[in-house]
Amino acid sequence: MIDERLWNEFAEMLTQIDTAAIIRGHLEKCNHKIKGYWHASEYYEEIGFLDSIAGELVSASLGITKREQDKQNWIQLKFLLSSDAKSTGDKSISDYETRIGELTLIFNSQMEFLDEKWLINIKSPFVFATKGAQVS
Repeated sequence: MIDERLWNEFAEMLTQIDTAAIIRGHLEKCNHKIKGYWHASEYYEEIGFLDSIAGELVSASLGITKREQDKQNWIQLKFLLSSDAKSTGDKSISDYETRIGELTLIFNSQMEFLDEKWLINIKSPFVFATKGAQVS
């Protein structure tokens, strides 16, 4: 069983991280676009967002890679992505309809970026997608 003190320390550490700045900065670095994305069996050259998007932290976790040659600690932050828009033309939309996906960011113990995992609703009215050539 894991000591409750560890969880309390992790929760305290999270309060000291500006997660809003992390997600905002990551989206700006990628120019609010994803290059190369697989959705089911379809490949997309580029995914972009029609309006500015916001990210809300929904979960965080600690991990340890236990391979002796590559022992590493990491922090994973999962964000719910949604459009800031409240309407599409004449139609008012709900908060649920503004959700466009998730973004998981993985950092090492010094909060240096390691990896990202996107899960995007391709059919969202706030997403544009450019299909790529079919790869066999």
